[in-house]
Formats: sequence, structure tokens, C-alpha cells
Amino acid sequence: MEHLKIAYIQTHLIWENSSANLKKFEKLVDQIEKSDLIILPEMFNTGFTMNAKEVSQAANGEVVQWLIKKAEEKNCAVIGSSIINENNKYYNRCILAKPQSKIEYYDKRHLFRMGNEHKTFEAGTRTQIFNYKQWRIRPLICYDLRFPIWSRNQDNYDILVYIANWPGARSDVWKTLLKARAIENQCYVVGVNRIGSDGMGINYKGHSMIINAKGEIISEVSENCEDIGISTLSLSELNDFREKFPVHLDADNFQILD
Repeated sequence: MEHLKIAYIQTHLIWENSSANLKKFEKLVDQIEKSDLIILPEMFNTGFTMNAKEVSQAANGEVVQWLIKKAEEKNCAVIGSSIINENNKYYNRCILAKPQSKIEYYDKRHLFRMGNEHKTFEAGTRTQIFNYKQWRIRPLICYDLRFPIWSRNQDNYDILVYIANWPGARSDVWKTLLKARAIENQCYVVGVNRIGSDGMGINYKGHSMIINAKGEIISEVSENCEDIGISTLSLSELNDFREKFPVHLDADNFQILD
């Protein structure tokens, strides 16, 4: 598929209230006209909370079923993360639901120790590539953005997706690293962040955006604004740039966990 139309939602999240957030996102997702992929922020149904025992869901629970339902209704793929309880261990899990297909997932590898995430959650141990409509999509979550080796493109993906609850105090870091990941990996980067304040009093400004392989912002949602960003990506444009400027041919060899 030459083109992939992406819709991404930037909004505030209702603290630890899954039911209210699902109702909120139900309305927002239903506003989206035909798209191939819809992307929601990190922990979109609770906000970035460490109260995992109280708000976690089963691996096939309400949130996952809601994502499957929306994928079927909108006839597109939907990505978002939620707190999943599996064998009494908690994961910050990025879930991909596709129409008429089993879900796929990625568990956050780098846990944000400054927020004690590492004391509550289990770190993921494997990379993941979502294949959808001939596009290769690499999902990552928030703090993963700071670790370039983990995201290194070994000619195995076309889009990096970062879903986040990234505080406004570090907005410049967010924007700088998103651009860096796009340039160094010669790929599209989609960064989807929240706005508003959470139950810990942390403020978020959003700055959700899509960046091309040259580091140019091609779609952006305004700071502190609830909105739906939409952009159509071109695979041939990406591959043409890679062929004309084949940086990957001179990349260092290394091995990461898989």
C-alpha cells in the first residue's frame, strides 16, 4: 500500500477512570473519517499511574475488547497502551488491534525510574514490528525515546510510533529526540502525547506530531489543544529518499534483544 493515512489523538486524560476515558475516546474516534491507523496516547484509559493493582486490566479485558471493537467499526488499525495484569505481573502494554485479526502487542522496555515505574511494572524483553498494509511499524512507549540503540532501524521498519505521557517541563527534549530518531533511522516518526494535568499534579502540553525521514514536521497538533491530527504518509517517497541517501549501508553492526 503506497499511502497510509494516520489519525492521532491529543487530549487530556481523566485520572484513573477507565470508563470515563473510554467514553471520551469513543466520541473522539467516532469523529475520525476514513483512516488506516488511529493512534492514542500512553495509558489512554487511566493516565500514567503507578496504582496498577487498582486499575489494571486482564490481557483480554475491557480495554483490549474496546480497541478490537473500534478497529472493526472504523475498519482500520488502532494503537494505544494500557496497564495489563498477566500472571500477577503488570505491564505497560502497547496494543495493536486490526480488523478481523488477533491483537499484537509490545511491552514497554525502559521503565521511568524517576516516577518509580520500575518498581511497579515488568520491563518488556523483546522488540516488535507491526505489519499492516505493507507498512512496517515499530511501536515504542514514552521513556523508550531516550534510548536510541533500542530504536535503531536495521532496515526492518518504516514508521516509529511513540505514545507518551511526556511532561510539559521537558517538551523541548520530546521535540528534539523525536526529530533525532526520524533522522538517524531514516523513517517516519509519530509522537502522540497527552495534555492537561494528572492526579500527581504533573502538567502535559502535548506537542503531538509526525516527522519525516529528513527531520521535517509534516503534521502537528497545537500545544495544550485537544485535537485530532491527520496526515497521509508515502512509502515510495520514503524509499526514494533512502535510496538517494543510503546512510543505513554504513551503519555499525550490533545486536539487540529480540
